[in-house]
Amino acid sequence: MRILGIDPGFERLGVAILEKNKGDKKERVVFSECFKTSAKLEFSERLKLLGERVRKIIKKYKPEVLSIETLFLTTNHKTVMRVAEARGVVIYEATRAGLKIFEASPPQIKISTTGYGKSDKTQIIKMVRILVDVDNSKTRRPARQESDDELDAIAIAITAFAHIRG
Repeated sequence: MRILGIDPGFERLGVAILEKNKGDKKERVVFSECFKTSAKLEFSERLKLLGERVRKIIKKYKPEVLSIETLFLTTNHKTVMRVAEARGVVIYEATRAGLKIFEASPPQIKISTTGYGKSDKTQIIKMVRILVDVDNSKTRRPARQESDDELDAIAIAITAFAHIRG
């Protein structure tokens, strides 16, 4: 099974494709990246670029499920609204391609990766690197994933695997 994990954003979109086949001990990162859009572009153009990138990734890697983080409310309503719109573009592209949609809350992601719902970013990153095999030849960062957005996308995909398995 292949899962597309997305850490939603309009400036930075964390993307990861994880795969696990029968007999595999753990999930394997097939691809990951932090896709960035320029603040110099109109917001509508940024959304278009996000949609095009997600469509290309789905076409190339053929995941069966989209795992995407739900929104958490902050005091910056403009940012929340724009991230919500980016989420909408991603969900649209995934639905258009026939993927099942799994939405994961931040506490679910923390529990799935660390076993503790109030884990901090450092604990999550440490566990992500333990929990999955990284095929370095197919990631954007051959040495290892450096972007928090990329690592978050991997954690979001791990969460879907944990829930689908259960």
